[in-house]
Amino acid sequence: MDEVLLRSLTPVVLGVLGRRGVDFAAAEDAVQDALVEAWRVWPADPPRDPRAWLVTVAWRRFLDTARADAARRRREDVVDEEPPPGPVSGVDDTLQLYFRCAHPSLSPSSAVALTLRAVGGLTTRQIAQAYLVPEATMAQRISRAKRTVSGVRFDQPGDVATVLRVLYLVFNEGYSGDVDLAAEAIRLTRQLAVAVDHPEVAGLLALMLLHHARRAGRIAPDGSLVPLAEQDRRRWDTGLITEGVAILQTALSRDRLGEFQAQAAVAALHADAPTAAETDWVQIVEWYDELVRLTDSPVVRLNRAVAVGEADGPRAGLAALAALDDTLPRYPAVAAYLHERDGNRSTAARLYAEAARKAPNLAERDHLTRQAARLNTTPPPAPPS
Repeated sequence: MDEVLLRSLTPVVLGVLGRRGVDFAAAEDAVQDALVEAWRVWPADPPRDPRAWLVTVAWRRFLDTARADAARRRREDVVDEEPPPGPVSGVDDTLQLYFRCAHPSLSPSSAVALTLRAVGGLTTRQIAQAYLVPEATMAQRISRAKRTVSGVRFDQPGDVATVLRVLYLVFNEGYSGDVDLAAEAIRLTRQLAVAVDHPEVAGLLALMLLHHARRAGRIAPDGSLVPLAEQDRRRWDTGLITEGVAILQTALSRDRLGEFQAQAAVAALHADAPTAAETDWVQIVEWYDELVRLTDSPVVRLNRAVAVGEADGPRAGLAALAALDDTLPRYPAVAAYLHERDGNRSTAARLYAEAARKAPNLAERDHLTRQAARLNTTPPPAPPS
């Protein structure tokens, strides 16, 4: 069974049903039924034309549902004829589905779930496992999202920035359950890059590839987090780095800088450094300055403070940090790191412990707790002679 093929055909089949007049929620349900049937039938009897097979089965599922529902009997007059198996229209509605699933009326979590279901072809169970929630809870969330966007018309171009934000959220979910959401986000962003020519789409794809390239180095054999400066760079995927840098360079050459291109440029500078000590922090600060100009994001300013601390010394980093709100996520962790580099171990230990209490996940909490314990139990390094 080719799971990648099934997922890639999901938005295509959904688009075909949409052009035949099926509302979004009913079409999505019919496509999911067809995917389940494909999992059952294809291993023993694979079709000659998988796309046409899915369209035919999904259409039949829709007709069966429509006939069983008295409230939809009027639609039977329009959708009375069943299409014969065989080739179907080559029009690809994937881009419209991206825009529909990332509609501004949806919450970020609903937009991500609907994108994974309608465009990504994941089952409700898989999405629920990825988000560590009961399947019934995820089913309700997806059903509400489908009802919200069912009546949305697309007579004007959709917002690419919103679609990219949703895909970035998918990527940041990483891996849990039996679905690798980081890999899934890369697959969907590649698909979007084929459908729309936009430098920020390329920028996001480059950013994902460059971050994903470092994945093998982020986790130690005991499951603990490995900070960027301590990672074994031989474990990084040089193929993904090369591809990401090439995509980024092409996007930057179009001179339409956006947030994701600037973030990818920072990631590329980290990937390009043979060792942590050889990182070009001055250039990284310059890219963070661009990001501040583009987004004015407090989180970007927080990351910029770290880069300033590396480029100009920890006290310069602490000065940049002092201008920010200390309730920002990960503020105590950044402050702890900069205070430790400045030699203030007791303050750093206290801030690491505070950061651990506020950590968003278990792995990060354990890492920060170990940092606090290290400073509390080991003597400071001897001064240079």
